[in-house]
Amino acid sequence: MLFLLGCSGEAKNKEMPKKLAVPVTAAAAVEKNVPETLKAIGTVEAYTTVSVRARIGGALVKVAFAEGQDVRQGDLLFVIDPRPYQAALDAALAALSRDRAQLENAEADVSRYTELMKEEYVTKRQYDQITTNAEALRNTVRSGEAAVEAARLNLRYCNILAPISGRTGNLQVHQGDQIKADDITMVVINRITPVLVSFSLPEQHLPLILKYHAAGSLPVEVNSPNGTAKPVRGKLTFINNTVDLNTGTILLKATFSNADRRLWPGQFVNATLMLTTRPHAVVIPSSAVQTGQQGLFVFVIKPDLAVEYRPVTPGPENDGERIIEKGLAAGERVVVEGQLRLVPGAKVDIRPGVELGEK
Repeated sequence: MLFLLGCSGEAKNKEMPKKLAVPVTAAAAVEKNVPETLKAIGTVEAYTTVSVRARIGGALVKVAFAEGQDVRQGDLLFVIDPRPYQAALDAALAALSRDRAQLENAEADVSRYTELMKEEYVTKRQYDQITTNAEALRNTVRSGEAAVEAARLNLRYCNILAPISGRTGNLQVHQGDQIKADDITMVVINRITPVLVSFSLPEQHLPLILKYHAAGSLPVEVNSPNGTAKPVRGKLTFINNTVDLNTGTILLKATFSNADRRLWPGQFVNATLMLTTRPHAVVIPSSAVQTGQQGLFVFVIKPDLAVEYRPVTPGPENDGERIIEKGLAAGERVVVEGQLRLVPGAKVDIRPGVELGEK
């Protein structure tokens, strides 16, 4: 019996360290090439937006497209009743013809009076009256020519053409409506191939953005908030010339070809600006990095399963992974979950978990 009791006590002593060990999840630091990125919420914008308005007034006699239809630059959109403007053009042409006939007669009088003036058959006053009348008629003809051109323009404005290629929006007028000149927007056309995505980043990132942008175009990836579809890639094309003093951010825009029209104006997307790729970076899960009184640190698991408090200098974070600039080497294991019960030197019981880099 004493022998059995002794064996039982020895077994309990062997089990005690295991019971005192803190259960944790661990991951090994790995070395790999890591893209340095900046993320923000972006908004899709049309590459070009045009509000179509009438240049003249009149009855709308035709709408030549359907709402939401794609149109090309120069396509007919609306027709305003041209009959009043055709009549105005005819009247202007008739008045111009009359004025030109009067001018021809006046110029003939000037020629005759010039000869008579040489022979002193007419007075200087009579000659001046004839030349003044001819000059006045010349100005009348010029005014008539301008009136004809204005009438032609108004007649041309009866046909409202698409100023850009794009997709039409909601129709604001209908056939039979009475239109006033430059009164309301008849339809809005958005050019969505290509398309823009605007987003803002904190101003502390501006030096890096300018540095890498000067070396070449920076790629930008966007995806829907649910992240279910494959990201769409474009490039950074605009950096605003000032920092917003109210928000402390800088406005950026990226251009996307949008041939498949996955991006739609007004849509919110997750935008990722790719600055560069850092080679041979030491990476651990972001949750392994803790904040203490002396700064950021991780718990490193030694070969005897005791943990070591290790201050680290972290770098950028990307997709749940954190680059460690200083304080950790590739291959060392760190605690990912369960840090709250740990103190330096404590033993850990590593539970099954997903190691960094595993699928």
